[in-house]
Amino acid sequence: MPGPGALAGNLNSRSATILRELVEHYLETGGPVGSRTLAHRLPMGLSPATVRNIMADLTEAGFLFSPHTSAGRLPTEKGLRLFVDGMLQFGSLTESERESIATSLEARGRSLEDTLAEASTMLSGLSQAASLVFAPKADGTVRHIEFVALGGNRALVILVGSDGQVENRVIETPAGMPPSTLSEAANYLNARLAGRTLAELRTQVDQEMAADQTALDQLATAVVASGLATWSDEGRGGGTLIIRGQGHLLTDVTEIERLSTIQMLFERLEKQDAMLRLLELAEDSDGVRIFIGAESGLFGVSGMSMVVAPARNESNRIVGAIGVIGPTRINYGRIIPVIDYTARIIGQILG
Repeated sequence: MPGPGALAGNLNSRSATILRELVEHYLETGGPVGSRTLAHRLPMGLSPATVRNIMADLTEAGFLFSPHTSAGRLPTEKGLRLFVDGMLQFGSLTESERESIATSLEARGRSLEDTLAEASTMLSGLSQAASLVFAPKADGTVRHIEFVALGGNRALVILVGSDGQVENRVIETPAGMPPSTLSEAANYLNARLAGRTLAELRTQVDQEMAADQTALDQLATAVVASGLATWSDEGRGGGTLIIRGQGHLLTDVTEIERLSTIQMLFERLEKQDAMLRLLELAEDSDGVRIFIGAESGLFGVSGMSMVVAPARNESNRIVGAIGVIGPTRINYGRIIPVIDYTARIIGQILG
């Protein structure tokens, strides 16, 4: 990301200072600011008239605009981009904050989906925005499947890939299922793995069950079907997408027409092509990326920003993506280091 020096070719120092102060006021309050208020905030002694003239120049250059309800100015998406790229001061996480994030994401004794859900909830709480955590399904071949009873109507599915990676998921089991059913289901699946991917295994099992329902009793059939559905990976876009904190966006909406835009955004997020696009955005970046308005091409929504980072494993391979979506006045300086560190932890967990 360019440093402050990158501004030299765009604005002189006075214009850059005024733009920075105006954007910071907007991020704090969400409202427009006039020349008199801005003059009081500035470190240099400029009159409101001088500030007003510079703001007019910034408006003509496309960095500011005047909303119809006020004589003050707000930053445009172009102005926000200039601020983010060259003026933003990033915060840093304390050691206790890093430890808190790592501890909350500790995966021991928890399914992967629960861990991702915890990451999403944590990001939403810290950023006061809607959070996204996406982990694509593994598409490698399977070496072993096991079912372990957890009590009640739940069972843990343990999936071991041919590369040695292990993934755990919790499924619902039929009421009244005897303990032997889990081992029957595991034996049935393991006898048919033979280096297949889960998608290939599911196709074969579906065909066998359709042809001969007596191959397994009804309970074992339900367990097999549930276990396979858990990891169904129909192409690269398939995976787990967890969204938390949608209410944070609604509390920041001041215009009723924005509600339909917010609803459209979340409906789009639930679709597979949006998940794939999110992963592609992460793959194109070595670190955290900020998209303002329609820049990402993902939603085509103005007035919103997305901050996204790739989760990479020890081999530097992309294993997921995390981020937040919120209004353009989200706290970028605070959110960016949180997302960056959380992405590293998620990368380690996903391996």
